Parts: sequence; structure tokens; C-alpha cells
Amino acid sequence: MKTPSVADTGSGGSRLRLFDPLVLRERWHELTGGHAVDESHEPHLTAAVDWLVRAQDSTGSGGIARGYSLGWNPYFRLRGWEPAYPETTGYIIPTLYAAARRLNRPELAVRATRAAGWECTIQLPSGAVRGGVIGQETSPAVFNTGQVIFGWLSAYAETGESRYAEAARRAALYLVSIMDGDGVWRRDNSRFALARSTLYNARASWALAEAGVRLGIPECSDAAARNLAMVAQRQRENGWIPDCCLTDPVRPLSHTIAYAIHGLLEGGRVLGDARLVDHASRAALAVADAARAHGSIAGRFHDDWRPAATWSCLTGEAQMAGVWLRLFEMTNESHWLEPVAPVIRFLKGTQNRTSSDGGLCGGIKGSGPLNGGYGAYETLSWATKFFVDLLLRHERIVAGVSSTSDDAVLAA
Repeated sequence: MKTPSVADTGSGGSRLRLFDPLVLRERWHELTGGHAVDESHEPHLTAAVDWLVRAQDSTGSGGIARGYSLGWNPYFRLRGWEPAYPETTGYIIPTLYAAARRLNRPELAVRATRAAGWECTIQLPSGAVRGGVIGQETSPAVFNTGQVIFGWLSAYAETGESRYAEAARRAALYLVSIMDGDGVWRRDNSRFALARSTLYNARASWALAEAGVRLGIPECSDAAARNLAMVAQRQRENGWIPDCCLTDPVRPLSHTIAYAIHGLLEGGRVLGDARLVDHASRAALAVADAARAHGSIAGRFHDDWRPAATWSCLTGEAQMAGVWLRLFEMTNESHWLEPVAPVIRFLKGTQNRTSSDGGLCGGIKGSGPLNGGYGAYETLSWATKFFVDLLLRHERIVAGVSSTSDDAVLAA
């Protein structure tokens, strides 16, 4: 799972960066109304995709950087581009393929395929994907493995090259092999996050279900169903999904809550289990009810869905809006669209499209404001990925273009 943000490490690093000129300028923008918002998605979409391109170029390997530290980052001991991140590179691959089609930029598909090839070269002998970033101690991670399966399945669908199917098959069978009989993954959870608060692994089960169907491996579908049934069983009547956070299971992030909801939703779709979709809908409705009128969502929640933070986790914002769009596509119920436009406008207002700093320009930050409690003073690859996915899907819905089951993976 994600390496801790500076705010999570307790390092006090945020104080060290308050006087960085880039940070000061960005805080000034936040305090004076945010950045310019274009009614069209394309300028925002292009800027975000270009940020992902620079994030890949920064590593020199084909992998995509975890993010960009706007000031000195005491956790990584650097300012600027951070190391390549296998997990997020994996699920950015489908996004690049989708952006290549939308923007008529075939070079983005070449980049996606290069990233998929890089993931093959670093896959562990067990079939697992490592936790953390390149350069940190190598250890397997359940969640990360699931996210890279999305990338390999997408690369296989795009290129037909069997090595991507084989990498996804090995990864999926690894996940099956280490799942306990009750559907819980207790082994090989990321050493960079709490090991006992991992119901967000539902999103790895979605990947496992996709592998089961697309590669014809029934045991993968069966294992995914066991895990998702366990998550649904633990869900409370008010929609709350417990034990679902990187650092604080009592006040989980909107980001990891969204992972769990998305896993239930799409896993239920793939497996043909309407009950799982209903469980996802219950939680998604609770978050929609908690969204603020101007489009921001609390970065953390209490178990009665009261906000547990004044700041917003921008990744969670983009994820939840994407979930609401998927629910609209699946149900044709218009109420799912109501919170989406304000969230999109809020996110657009956090995106700096004019900075001369390539690590800031076009990227989506960890928190709004940027000194909040998640990914403080950073632009993040996964936040930017989910923002791109959101704009692509919203454009299709507004244009009345039907979404296929492949679209769910091609912007996973």
C-alpha cells in the first residue's frame, strides 16, 4: 500500500518546508480562491496526463514516480521527483491507454506498454508485487499485487502479448495461495501500512475477479467472492466499512474507504452478485450525503459518517466521484450524478496548470489544502490518475456514450 505521507510519519517535516517559495506560492493560491477552472475538461485532462508523462520520464525506467515533493521531504530525504512506485504504475497503465484513445496520442499507449513491461521485470518470484517504492526494502504486498494485475490485464487486452497474461496469472494465483479460508488476507499485507486494517483489499479482489474471468481461472473468481463476501458481512447497517485505513482504523481515509467501495461495486459486477453492488451502494450513498455543497469531502470519517478532518484527501474525492458515475451507469439513477459536478469543480480548482515547475503543473496534490493530513506538500501519481479517470468517464456520460465492462478496467 502507500508509503506514509510526511504527516503520517510524525517527523514534523512540514515545518521544515513552510518557507519554500513553491509552497508559499501554492498556499497563496489556495488562500485567494484556488486556481482557474475551465468548464471544459480537456485543458485539465491534458495537464494531468502531461504530469503523468513527466512522472514516468523522471524515473528513467518505465515506472512512474510515486509523486513530487514540493519542498524538502524528510521521509524520502529529497525535494522533487520521488522514486518509481510499482503499485500506482500498475493501475496507471489502463489510464494511459484510455487517455491515448481520448486525446489521439498513440505515444501514451507506448508509454503504458513500457510501464507494463517494467512491471514484468520487477515481479517477485512468487508472482507478488512489492510494497513501497523502488529502493526500499523488497517485500510482497497483497494490495499492490492486485493493482498491478489491472495493468497487466489492460496491456494484454491492448497488445495481445502473452507475457502480460502470464504475469497477471502468476500474480492472481499468488493472491489465491495466500488467502485464508475465511476470505481474509492475513499474510503479506504491506509493511508500509497497518497490517490488521485492510478491508480496502476489496479492490485487490476486484482485480482477482477480473483475472478469473478474463484468463479463465475459476479459483481466482472463487477467492475474490470469498473476500468480498467477508467485507460485505462486516459492513454495518449504516454503510460503514470498518478496519479500512493505512494508519488510523478508527478514522479511516476517504481514499481507502473508496477503495473498499469500488472493490465491492466492480467485484460484484464481474461476479454477477447484485448483493455486493447493493453493499457498495449503501456506503457510496453515505459518502454522497456527507459531501459538502461546494464539492469538498472530509479526508477522514468517524463510523457514523461525521467528518473527522477539516482537510480533504483529493485522491478520495476523485475516487468517490468516479464511483458515483459508475453507479449511475449501472443503475441509470440520476441522484448519483448530483454530487459529481461540485466535486469535479472543487478538484479542478486545486490543479495548478500554470506553474513553471513541472512537478507541480497539472498534478493533483495529496490534500486540499496542501498542508493537510494526507500527502502533505506533494503531488501524487495516484491522485492524478484518479482525476484523469474521473474526467474521462464524466465526458463519456455527458456525451451519452455507453460504458462497456472493459471501460471499468481500462480506467481502473
